[in-house]
Amino acid sequence: MAATYTLKVVSDFASAHTLRGYPGQCSRMHGHNWKVEAEVEAETLDETGMAIDFKEIRRHVREITDRLDHYYLNEIPPFDEINPTAENIAAYLYRELARAIERPGLRVAGITLWETERACVRYSEN
Repeated sequence: MAATYTLKVVSDFASAHTLRGYPGQCSRMHGHNWKVEAEVEAETLDETGMAIDFKEIRRHVREITDRLDHYYLNEIPPFDEINPTAENIAAYLYRELARAIERPGLRVAGITLWETERACVRYSEN
């Protein structure tokens, strides 16, 4: 069985959103201080003994979350068309990070997005 390395970085951003069609208080504009846990998997290491530098993962996550940080999500793509639920935001972060680190032997294992300190969603693709 092949060894698997799972690397994780944690980041955060703040934004506001309105859940369209939601039958409760979240249908009104409100904000969150989101916490992002990004996991990257690798089965091989480079000549320095690393799968990918944590700094590189962190840089890509920050570049992606900077597009969301301190914005009203409903006004920016893709959330101007899709509902900015925690689930949809996590999927967006996953796909954007997968594009950013695309290379043989690496894959995004999952994104965990914390809406509050007690509620999160984890998104992954097999």
